[in-house]
Amino acid sequence: MAVLGAVFIGWVAWIAWVNATPSAESNLVGFDVASDSSVVAHVAVRLEGDLGDVVASCRVTAFAADRTIVGEVSFTPVQGRNDVTIRTDRRAFRVELIGCSTPTDPRPR
Repeated sequence: MAVLGAVFIGWVAWIAWVNATPSAESNLVGFDVASDSSVVAHVAVRLEGDLGDVVASCRVTAFAADRTIVGEVSFTPVQGRNDVTIRTDRRAFRVELIGCSTPTDPRPR
């Protein structure tokens, strides 16, 4: 029982560590409505690794005042601030960052 308990505790610790240290993290810093047909999202991205050699994909969505999606874009981020232009069907009211994912960590963060 002691060996089985130790294996279980080790497995739980490994799962917690993997989920606590994602390969890519992102935050929406802000956005600027450039016109009725575009909005610029400012996204801060932290990529794991000394050289930022992690390949990630991020997704940002723009919404109109009536909460319908008016634009969406996926982009490959660089370490630090990313200014992303989203083409919209009409004037955007709000921008939401879905998150960034990597091949080894598919859950957007």
